[in-house]
Amino acid sequence: MTQQTHLTHEDTATEAAPTEAARDPRLLVTAASPRGWIQALRRNVRGGELGPVPVIVGLILIAVVFQSLNDRFLSPQNLSNLTVQIAAIGLMTTGVIMVLLLGEIDLSIGSVAGLSAAVLAVLAVRHGVNEWLAILAALGVGLLIGLLHGVIFAKVGVPAFVVTLAGLLGWQGTHLYLMGSDGTINTSSSGPIALLTQTYFVPFLGWVIVAATLALYLVSVLTAERRRRRSGLPHRAPAEVLARTALLALPLTGGVWMLNQYNGVPLAFLIFVGFVVLLDLVLRKTRYGRMVYAVGGNAEAARRAGVNVDLIRVSVFGIASVLAALGGIMLVSRNFAASVSTGGGAELMMAIAAAVIGGTSLFGGRGNAYSALLGGLVLGAITSGLLLLQMDTSVRFMITAAVLLIAVILDAVSRRGRKTHARGGA
Repeated sequence: MTQQTHLTHEDTATEAAPTEAARDPRLLVTAASPRGWIQALRRNVRGGELGPVPVIVGLILIAVVFQSLNDRFLSPQNLSNLTVQIAAIGLMTTGVIMVLLLGEIDLSIGSVAGLSAAVLAVLAVRHGVNEWLAILAALGVGLLIGLLHGVIFAKVGVPAFVVTLAGLLGWQGTHLYLMGSDGTINTSSSGPIALLTQTYFVPFLGWVIVAATLALYLVSVLTAERRRRRSGLPHRAPAEVLARTALLALPLTGGVWMLNQYNGVPLAFLIFVGFVVLLDLVLRKTRYGRMVYAVGGNAEAARRAGVNVDLIRVSVFGIASVLAALGGIMLVSRNFAASVSTGGGAELMMAIAAAVIGGTSLFGGRGNAYSALLGGLVLGAITSGLLLLQMDTSVRFMITAAVLLIAVILDAVSRRGRKTHARGGA
């Protein structure tokens, strides 16, 4: 007689359900307690999901080291200057992140920033064009350049590395041509261009911004979790949402309090953070953002799923160049001038380094907009600390190189961990 095996409903469910160790940590519900959060962190680390933890730990270590060497490092004035200094490179970094998410690279970011700065200065100073119109023209130049790069890459099939390398040389040459024999064009110290980096909000407005940010975050997260609960999906408990909001409130209130001790919250930093938040929402909450990740993860699979891969690629390069142009405008605003060296120095390498240090993968498909903020703060803190210690630029480059290498190693290790847990791609 053939022996028959009878499985109960519970046995079947047990066999069908994967063990906790085999599940994707992102699909597990985290208990709203310190123990639950620690367990979730352990699962993420084992699965290669390091998140922003290494960067935050690095920032804390940088602050401790430089503060111990020079007690002015964490002073309100130095931190205020730091936030303004990272705005230009940070905006360029947000564009770099978009391209890296596709698994590509844009080497023309610095040249586009320099050319846009030259267009801005030539129009506003030499030709007397209204400064707001000159700013829009500079952004338009950046958009056209990005779309051109994207079309050549996506439609013609020229590798992005080659296209943007040609752009690096060509747009830098155009930049030098526009500047002419002057070499430097000084801009007004009181017009709209200067106000971008010279405007600070009074303390009251700083606290209003914090309150509005926390309120919007709390409402949006509670709304999203309520929808997930109604749909029967894993969701966070209200206690965890409140704890996350309180955790977010700590750096926001601390940062604004510190900045208010000097001149207040700088408009330049607010613009930078605003673009980071906007880009994060686009990437996480919109169909377009999901398609960007899909193309970066596997372009052929995305194409077979109905994604217009060419359109995504062209649009991403357009966005990246617009943000590079905005970074160039910020450089002009901060220096009250555009010169032949604007955007032609270490800006490109710093923007790419900040994106990778902040947590964006070089292999495509992984990363988020907040990498620009975290990476920018790391590089800005290193630069600021070394300047206070009167260290040579060569030392800054060597330290930046070491930090970048560590970030790439962590990226490679986490990628290997994801592949081990059968969640990562090639």
